[in-house]
Amino acid sequence: MKRDDERATAASLRVDVVEAGQRPRRGRTACEIGGDLTFSTDHLESYCLAQWEPVIFDALVVAAAVEFCDRMQRRKTQHWGRVFELCVPVHDPDRWNSVPVSASLKDALEFLTGDRWEISFVARKAPAYVPHQFPFDLPGDARAVIPFSEGLDSRAVAGLMHREMGDGLIRVRLGTKDFLPAVGASGGKQPFTSIPYRVKPKTGEFGESSARSRGFKFSLVSGIAAYMVKANRIIVTESGQGALGPVLATVGQGYEDYRSYPPFMDRMEVFLKALFDHRVQFEFPRLWHTKGETLAAFVRECADGGSWSTTWSCWQQNRQSSVAGHKRQCGICAACMLRRLSVHAAGLSEASETYVWENLTAPTFEGGAAPGFAHTTKALREYAIAGTLHLEHLATLQKSPMNKGMIDLTISQLSRSRALPEDTVRASLNRLLNQHESEWMNFLDSLGPQAFVTNWVGRS
Repeated sequence: MKRDDERATAASLRVDVVEAGQRPRRGRTACEIGGDLTFSTDHLESYCLAQWEPVIFDALVVAAAVEFCDRMQRRKTQHWGRVFELCVPVHDPDRWNSVPVSASLKDALEFLTGDRWEISFVARKAPAYVPHQFPFDLPGDARAVIPFSEGLDSRAVAGLMHREMGDGLIRVRLGTKDFLPAVGASGGKQPFTSIPYRVKPKTGEFGESSARSRGFKFSLVSGIAAYMVKANRIIVTESGQGALGPVLATVGQGYEDYRSYPPFMDRMEVFLKALFDHRVQFEFPRLWHTKGETLAAFVRECADGGSWSTTWSCWQQNRQSSVAGHKRQCGICAACMLRRLSVHAAGLSEASETYVWENLTAPTFEGGAAPGFAHTTKALREYAIAGTLHLEHLATLQKSPMNKGMIDLTISQLSRSRALPEDTVRASLNRLLNQHESEWMNFLDSLGPQAFVTNWVGRS
């Protein structure tokens, strides 16, 4: 966590979440429900499985308000952490202000974002909209909830876990666009088809892009779904490089990225139990495997394994990832580079037109882009270099004595989190890092010594 002297100079933001037509207190920024935070009636109804509980709506508002704060306040260059004072109207402020709920919420957020959070709750002026209830296409025995997106890990792990759980595996769409079908095979509505809210300031664009609070939104939404279907397991789909890589090898940031890190999920378990009185456990079935190993297992073991090619990994915006008006994955951000590494490791291939950067074997960064692409910028180049060096750093992590303390700390944290002996964790982590190194070296060899990627990591 950030030190007190660092936080003393941190950027601060005071926010009042207000209902429609209400005003914030003097000296505080308004975050209006129905303005800065908007709810989709259709998507909200996919969260109305039984008798509606107002705490569900309140939890979604809290998730949205946290995202609003996180995205509004720009981080300083020299002091990563910020200070937030957030006040949220809820239906039952006594529940939210209780020590078990408020303390566990604060603990989870501060661990995740590296900021200081002071959150209070007041009574709503009027009850929130109550969604209509519909018959849902749900199994009689919901065994686990799995967050689901268009990503490769998400598709692969969902397929692998479906073999074990069948229809008892409940998918929760992580996004605001429709993706899961609205109607299931039996004709009933599908639950959890989309995150039911959007966050966009009425006053303009967001000032901060790091979005470290995404992990809170995704884990809270998954926890809400688990509570509503009475499942006690939540499946985290990240493979080892995605869950542990951003902690072990940060990408030029002042604070580790914990969004898929088991110790953060432990804190969310405590918060969800305090809020809903429902115990859940976040499970990481692919924690000690690379993304390439996960993809290979999906293709080898699942009937729909070929669908991996339709998944989406790219982090870039539309203007930086389209060619001749057609959207592509950029091919050079950290997420795309990990995807391409993993596809190669699994012995698979993709059409060059999948990516803006069609040719990673080119001797120059500019030369690797598709003909006619006109949005190559210095910032994009630096972003690509940072992602590439992250994979290189992860591959060489164990070779430097300087990393021993950080690796030992991570092993200690994971040992407590997963209730495993430290020797077991160390052996599993070593295998993961060795496998990543092997996959990365083979990938670089496939590009050749003249490739700009190979030159960036100094292996030409």
